[in-house]
Amino acid sequence: MQVVFEQVINGLTIGSFYALIALGYSMVYGVLKLINFAHGDFFTLGSYVGYTILVWVSGLTVVHFGLWGLIVIAMFVAALAVALTGLAVERVAYRPIYPTGRLPAVVSALGASIFIQNAIMVVWGPRFQAYPSKLIPNIKFVLGGVNITLLQILILLMSFILMAVLYVVIQKTTFGAAVRASALDRETASLMGINFKKVIFFIFFLGPALGAMAGVMVGMYYRQISFTMGWNYGLKAFTATILGGIGNLPGAMFGGLILGVLEMLGAAYISAAWKDVFVFLILILVLIFRPNGLFGERVAEKV
Repeated sequence: MQVVFEQVINGLTIGSFYALIALGYSMVYGVLKLINFAHGDFFTLGSYVGYTILVWVSGLTVVHFGLWGLIVIAMFVAALAVALTGLAVERVAYRPIYPTGRLPAVVSALGASIFIQNAIMVVWGPRFQAYPSKLIPNIKFVLGGVNITLLQILILLMSFILMAVLYVVIQKTTFGAAVRASALDRETASLMGINFKKVIFFIFFLGPALGAMAGVMVGMYYRQISFTMGWNYGLKAFTATILGGIGNLPGAMFGGLILGVLEMLGAAYISAAWKDVFVFLILILVLIFRPNGLFGERVAEKV
């Protein structure tokens, strides 16, 4: 049982990455009915921006703000830089073709993904980049016989805080109600005075920012990053979005966590080489028996 619980902890850690990325997919699809295939590359870009802060300017920053301050600054700068990139991509690649339908938007999203991926390769090079090895002290805790590291605790804590804040903003605030109304029925929401452009600004700012923070956490957790990793993480996050119910934010959160746990359990008890096959098999079964995902897709009710 100890091994099972440790794999669950590992799965929740990885699943928190998928969940943060999946939230961006879910918000964009919920409001615009668009699959933003560039979202995985926003995650990669955030990881590289965080790497730049932690490696290239770490000496000056540590002197003034300390190690923990350096990590906070790296995550904030990465989130801001990628959020602005998300707004620029929306303005250049998506907004001009909204009236043309979904298919041109999907092609444009794929083009934006390829552009961002290659831009990262040109700026930082094609080789793997490595985060500092001693950034977080390698401290392990034993809770009920289960090993958990300080880094895992910090990642889970930060991820759950970010997800909780987003949930409160969407579910408990006036602007969150505007976002939910726009997702359910854009035309009626506009007639009620909701500024749809502000809603788009919100989702293309916050979604990439969350993905960027996940990118920094992945860099600290695995240490090595690659300019191509956005495709794999983006695909897993998109799978988590479908698993939870596309357009359903709580579903995206839980879908990511569930996917991470299934992946780790599959790697431990079936085969590490077949873990992805195991995860997608679960997804196929869910789509067969619950086509709208485990938590259901948010759709407008016609009365």
